[in-house]
Amino acid sequence: MASPLENLETQLELFIENVRQIRIIVGDFQPQGQNVLNQKIQGLVQGLQEIDKLKSQVQEVHVPLEVFDYIDQGRNPQLYTKDCIEKALTKNEQVKGKIDAYRKFKAHLLVELNSVFPNELTKYRAIRGDERPLT
Repeated sequence: MASPLENLETQLELFIENVRQIRIIVGDFQPQGQNVLNQKIQGLVQGLQEIDKLKSQVQEVHVPLEVFDYIDQGRNPQLYTKDCIEKALTKNEQVKGKIDAYRKFKAHLLVELNSVFPNELTKYRAIRGDERPLT
């Protein structure tokens, strides 16, 4: 049995295909095609009714508003996830660089503090249980 999202996706694909066919019929309209056009429009209405019936099954799906911005800009909404991952990786590299800088600063600070306050730093390291040599 298909999931509610898969059912909705199937109905949307059928609806889109029906709209595409209507566009073709209207684009090259011939009077003898009126009955076919009427049938397609009736299918369009039925498709909307089916989609409306499925909306209660997908109430709990949350879509970030930025995805709609992607769609409004004519971009593929699947690129949203890719862009989010790329932004997260970039931010991760920035944070990693800051962490490394703070570690180097801490090591340098401990070396300098040891040269100025050797007794106090020895007490501090004993309290912390840090027995590593200063570099």
